[in-house]
Amino acid sequence: MADTARPATSPRPGHQYDHRQVLRVLSGLLIGMFLSALDQTVVATAMRTIADELHGQTIQAWATTAYLVTATVATPLYGKLSDLYGRRPVYLAAIGIFLLGSLLCGLAASMPQLAAFRAVQGLGGGGLFSLAFVIVSDLVPPRERGRYQAYFMAVFGSASLLGPVVGGLFAGAPDFLGLAGWRWIFLINVPIGIVAVLVVHRVLDLPVPGGGGRVDYLGAVALVVAVVPLLTVASHGREWGWGSPTSVLLYLVAGFGLLAFVLVERRSRDVALLPPHLFRIRTFVLGNVLNVLVGMAMFGSLAVLPLYLQIVRGHSAMVAGLLLLPQTLGNVVATIIVGHLITATGRVRRFAVFGSATSALALALLSTVRTDTPLALVGLHALLLGVGVGVAMQTLTLIVQIGAPRADLGSATSSSHFFRQIGGSAGTAVLLSVLFGLVGGRLEDSFAAARADPDFARHLTEPAVTGDPDNRPVLDAVTEDGRLLLDLDNTEFLATVDPVLAAPVLAAFASAAATAFLVGAVAAVLAFLVALLVPDARLAGREDPPTTPVAGVDAVTDPVTPETEVAGRPDDQASTRERP
Repeated sequence: MADTARPATSPRPGHQYDHRQVLRVLSGLLIGMFLSALDQTVVATAMRTIADELHGQTIQAWATTAYLVTATVATPLYGKLSDLYGRRPVYLAAIGIFLLGSLLCGLAASMPQLAAFRAVQGLGGGGLFSLAFVIVSDLVPPRERGRYQAYFMAVFGSASLLGPVVGGLFAGAPDFLGLAGWRWIFLINVPIGIVAVLVVHRVLDLPVPGGGGRVDYLGAVALVVAVVPLLTVASHGREWGWGSPTSVLLYLVAGFGLLAFVLVERRSRDVALLPPHLFRIRTFVLGNVLNVLVGMAMFGSLAVLPLYLQIVRGHSAMVAGLLLLPQTLGNVVATIIVGHLITATGRVRRFAVFGSATSALALALLSTVRTDTPLALVGLHALLLGVGVGVAMQTLTLIVQIGAPRADLGSATSSSHFFRQIGGSAGTAVLLSVLFGLVGGRLEDSFAAARADPDFARHLTEPAVTGDPDNRPVLDAVTEDGRLLLDLDNTEFLATVDPVLAAPVLAAFASAAATAFLVGAVAAVLAFLVALLVPDARLAGREDPPTTPVAGVDAVTDPVTPETEVAGRPDDQASTRERP
């Protein structure tokens, strides 16, 4: 009777999930998250091979954009649906959609088909990542969540490392069972995903709400209208031009969608996709601002650093992925350590401050890279960046959850991943625009400086240089006044061009990449300043007495003072106790 209306986020009364039980649930969630994270990095490496076979090289970016758009806009919807109908059915639906999309992608006959099927895959992938964090939040007290979230970040880091390697292997593999090697990038998800479905169905046993509720579909439509144009411009704005008529039109559509979303959510109130009362909670707002800024710095730098390693240092995508191992290891190790420290201390703000400051320092150091910077030093900078991002990312979801009512825990947690993805898309667009926007001017300056060297000018006239067809991309791009105007959409010529001719080009790319890292450092500095504003609240653990059944401030056990105040709705105030 009364139990049938129990919120999905509440475990059975009096039940405490021990470490072994939580790990059983995690086993299924980690498989799903691994598939979602690996799929993005694997496809990025193999996309050139895929586009060649499907005769769609010029539109290959849409296959990536389609997944990004649907995964991003679906994330808050999954959170709300799981609040209304329970975690297990919604999570199983997400992985089912992801597997259907994977199967269709593996059978795609053209690039437009692949883009459409990647959109289906993204609809499922958007739930695999966010719902995993929501489910862990159901199983363990706030203070212990960092310990288990560390497993997720470790899986995400491992997928980022394995992606380029696995993608390269599949892309270069011969046919298997009558299908091209790249198709198994998608098809291999099916048997692995079925295992995840069986495990989750067997071990995940959370109560399901009795009455369900109304789904804010109108808000979801408005969110799509607001976000899809922005993500599309972020992915293609550099190609179209940020001020082109197409981009401006999309800005206007996004603005209309955002206004409609705000009006719809205010009218929908508590059934809203992102309930407006959450935005009156200080930690919710600050946490999501941090998600945007840290996402910009993290994903933007992750887009630029591989390009530096591949274009400037001449490594393949697979080798570049291996050279990013220090960053991955730093991320994983820092995440695990901080997860245990949060469990031990119950504090989160200090780690958000330290992580954002460390990320800013690492990006500032990366802004000093040049063509001859020792790879070991680049690796150390990447290691420091991995540590900073790992420490910061570990805390952001916890900060967002601090003040959220228990009935909105799914929406709040999903919002963390939604805003992080928005920040990541914006950061990638901004840093890549800085990189490719500056490289043309830096190229002219670099080549002009090189021509001032008599040895370089003499080298340009040597028959061995002028007669080598591999050098034509550079020699043919030299204008009468000595400037160099290259087509930078394809940099493959750098692998075979004369090293002396390539040097000015590489120097220009290195200089532009350094400036892009500096822009990322600015985003990290802003994150550091925002982190200082987060209340220094202590998370509750198993030893703490139960509070009111709303999870917001029940995650905080410090007295409410000006230094530790967590804003929330007036009717959601929870009891607090003195610090021991």
